[in-house]
Amino acid sequence: MIRLTVNGQQHEVDAEPDTPLLYVLRDDLGLNGAKFGCGLGQCGSCTVIVDGQPVLSCLMPVSVLSGRQVRTIEGLGGNAVQHAFAEEQAAQCGYCIAGMVMRATALLEQNPHPSEHDIREHLSLNLCRCGTHMRILAAVRRAAGQGGKS
Repeated sequence: MIRLTVNGQQHEVDAEPDTPLLYVLRDDLGLNGAKFGCGLGQCGSCTVIVDGQPVLSCLMPVSVLSGRQVRTIEGLGGNAVQHAFAEEQAAQCGYCIAGMVMRATALLEQNPHPSEHDIREHLSLNLCRCGTHMRILAAVRRAAGQGGKS
């Protein structure tokens, strides 16, 4: 059994130590916000926050998570980033949005007033194939109190 703290709640899961966190979240805990995109850590759809840092849950084995805090999109509770994404209509198909919101949340928790360069660099690991990058950037600026559309 592996013990995990996800969204402030303790869980025990029966999983192999090398099982990716993404599979445990979705299959064992029923938290489907993090998406399986590529399984190779190249798209960011599976991004969650571990101890304040965005991580790709498809690459993170559950064995390294004992004593660490995992947050998923379900644990954000409608934060300012989520509201800004809705206000800027940043989602088209929506597949990447949970990962984008998680990465943006981690950025704003570490740096509440990021520069445009900081925002772009931080989000560069997450892909949106629908082309809503400009709306996503506007949403992060809005959440940071820098206004939305430019």
